Amino acid sequence: MEIFKTTFLMVGLMLLFVFVGYAVAGTGGMVIAFLMACGINLYSYFFSDKIVLKRYNAIMVDRNSASGLFEMVERLTQKANLPMPKVCIIPDKTPNAFATGRNPNNAVVAVTEGLLDLMNEKEVEAVLAHELSHVRHYDILTGSIAAVFAGAIAMLANFAQFGAMFGERDSNRSNPIVLLIIAIVVPIVASIIQMSISRSREFEADRGAALLTGSGKWLISALSKLDSYARGGHMLKNASESSAHMFIINPFSGVTKNFSSLFRTHPSTEDRIKALKEIDARLNG
Repeated sequence: MEIFKTTFLMVGLMLLFVFVGYAVAGTGGMVIAFLMACGINLYSYFFSDKIVLKRYNAIMVDRNSASGLFEMVERLTQKANLPMPKVCIIPDKTPNAFATGRNPNNAVVAVTEGLLDLMNEKEVEAVLAHELSHVRHYDILTGSIAAVFAGAIAMLANFAQFGAMFGERDSNRSNPIVLLIIAIVVPIVASIIQMSISRSREFEADRGAALLTGSGKWLISALSKLDSYARGGHMLKNASESSAHMFIINPFSGVTKNFSSLFRTHPSTEDRIKALKEIDARLNG
C-alpha cells in the first residue's frame, strides 16, 4: 500500500510538472518537462540520500565507534523485522534526527550529537523508532521526491512568469493571464501537497514508534524536549527548507513563528503529543 502511495505521488507530480511545461511552451515544453520529470524521479530515487547526508556532514558509525547507538538501532530493527540501516551521527549540537534512503534495504538513520546529549536512553530509542517507522512506510523516498518536484515546479513557474511578462501574444503562445495564474498558484499547490504529505506521515511515524516501543510516553518526552529547545531559537547548521520535512521536528520551528498551519511541514507538537496520549491510553488502558 505504501509503495502504491509513493508511485501515485510520483505520477501525480509528474503530470503536474508536464502540465506546467505545456502551459509555458506548448507541446515542446510538455516533452521537455516530461523528460525532466523522468530525470528528476531517477535522480531522487538514487541520490537524494547521499546529497542530504553530505549537506549535514553526517558521519557513518558502527558497533566499534558508537556501540550504544548502533546496538539500539539493531534491537529496534530486529523487533520491527527491518534490515539493519546505516547509522550516522551529525556533528551539530542542535538536537534532531532524520531517516533517508530509497527503501528499507538502503536506509540511513541519522541523529545529531545534540540529540544524544539532550535525551536519555529511552527517549533516544523512541526517536529512533519514529525514524524507523518512516523507513518501514517508505516515507523517506516519498518526502525526497515531493521536495525535489516542489522545487522543480517552482522553477517552471518562474519561466511561466517571465513568459507572461515578456512573451508576445499570438496564436502559438499561451495566454499571459493563464501563465501568471500558473506562476502564482502551481508552486503554492505543490508546496501544500508536499507539506500535507509530510504532516500526515509524521502522525503515522509517531504511532509506529509507540507501537514499536510499547509506549508513547518516551516519544512524548522527547518531542517536548525538542520543541522546548527549538523555541529557544536554536537552529541546525546547514538547515534548508527543501529538507526540513525529513527531520523529526522542523529545524526552522524556533525561528519561523505564527505561520499558517497549511504551510507547516510538521503537525504542531501539541497535536502530536495529544495523538500519542490517545495511542498510549489504548496500549496501556
